[in-house]
Order: sequence, then C-alpha cells, then structure tokens
Amino acid sequence: MVKFVVDSACDLKEYPGINFEAVPLTLSTSERTFTDDKSLNVHDMLEYLYSHKGRSFTACPSTQAWLDAFEGADEIYVVTITSGLSGTYNSACVAKEQYISEHPDAKICVVDSLSTGPGEVLILEKMVEMKNAGKSFEEISGSVEKYRDSLRLHFGLKSLHNLAQNGRVNKLIASAIGIMNIRILGTASKEGTIEQVARCRGERKLIDTILEEIKKIGYKGGKVRICHVENAELASAIIEGIKREFGKIDIKSILAGGLCSFYAERGGIIIGCECAR
Repeated sequence: MVKFVVDSACDLKEYPGINFEAVPLTLSTSERTFTDDKSLNVHDMLEYLYSHKGRSFTACPSTQAWLDAFEGADEIYVVTITSGLSGTYNSACVAKEQYISEHPDAKICVVDSLSTGPGEVLILEKMVEMKNAGKSFEEISGSVEKYRDSLRLHFGLKSLHNLAQNGRVNKLIASAIGIMNIRILGTASKEGTIEQVARCRGERKLIDTILEEIKKIGYKGGKVRICHVENAELASAIIEGIKREFGKIDIKSILAGGLCSFYAERGGIIIGCECAR
C-alpha cells in the first residue's frame, strides 16, 4: 500500500484521492496545549495566544506518531518542515529506520522540505503527480530533492514575536516589526533558515516587493501556493498581482493551520513558488 505522510506544518489536513495523513505538531503554553490536527480551531487558538502573557512553544511529533502514520503501508513518502527550524525531520528519520527494521520490505522516502507550509505542499503535490504518472519509488525518491531545490519560499509578517520567543529570529529585529505598519519580507535560505529580505511599510508595498523579489530569483510562471493567517484579502491581492505579471498560472491560497499560524501570526502570509535557485 502506498501512503503519503506530512507533518501539520504542511497546512493540509486532507488530500482527496490518495492515502494521506498529516502528523500533528503541538503548540503549548504553561496552561494549555493545542494539537495541530483537523479538529483545531485556529482562530480560537490565536485569540488565546494574543491574550496570553507567558511563554508559548511548539513540539515536533514523536517517533511513535510517525510509526502510527506509517502502519499498514509498504511504500511511504514523507515531507517535513525544515530541519533548520525543527526536529521534526529527525524524528521522522528515526521512525523510518525503526519501521524498516520491523518491515524489511518497506520503502520510505523522507524529504526535508527546507521550507514550511506552501513549500511542503508543492513537494507533496510533485510526488503525487509522479506516482500517478507511474514513476517508481526509486525514480521519485531520486529526483524529489532536485525539485525541492527549485522552490523558493517568501513570507510577509506583521509580527515576529513567536519566532523570536522561540529562538528562530533575532529579538532586536523582531522588536522593530509591527511598529508604524512595518512588515518584514523574509525568505528561506538554502539551509532552511530564515533570512530577512526587506522591510515594507503597508501591504501595498509588501505586494510590490514580493513581485520584485520573485522576479529576481528567476520565477517564470511555475506553480505558486500561498498560505495565509486569516488574511484572505492579502492572499487574493498577491494572486492578482502575480497573474497580472505572469498570466495564467497554477496558483492557489490555503488557510494556514496551527503551526504556520503560530509562527506567521495573524495577518501573516507565506508564499512558495517553483523557480530556479
């Protein structure tokens, strides 16, 4: 049996037409823990986090959670959030070795997306397309990292509070964002860490800068996936801007799940696109 497995940073909790499962990360404070699965009310979680004054943090899935997701399958494709920001990839690799030791005929491909959200979605979609086209496990596992390296990720954020609190970005940089309508435009580095690209005052400037940046990195009209944190209006404006520049393309927006909403925070946007590095 073939199965596709992701962690919940992928933002997809369902994928019709395939055997699919999303393994949840958890988001916690000293008072509450939220499981990032399809039952999570992201809006309520964000409301609580904005009123909470203490520390909040995330935890990757356990090895057992991955093993449970693998159970019953003998050809498994896994996509995880970047290993540069999370232990999720390592946890999935440990589960892979354990599962294969117990099921010697199983084949498992674990892909470190070096990304999150839309980047994971694009990798997952590529592997599904290849499998549906009749490609073998060896063909898919042997080419998926090359495809991953053709992707770029950008994000526009109104706040870096949770990223800074959890050691993902510098606290001095974080303190300047959100003041006087300043947004940060960042990108994922080749190592899957966060790099600042620009500071933009207002959403119009952010959209214009996003269009400039994707042209600079070689975008020519490939697939684009956008996840947004309760900001469908901004996602739609970016979609329209990209379409005006590049014509008819495969572009979709997705409402962010718990993990991406925790780090991108309300109003945040994450954009993944196919282009040469």
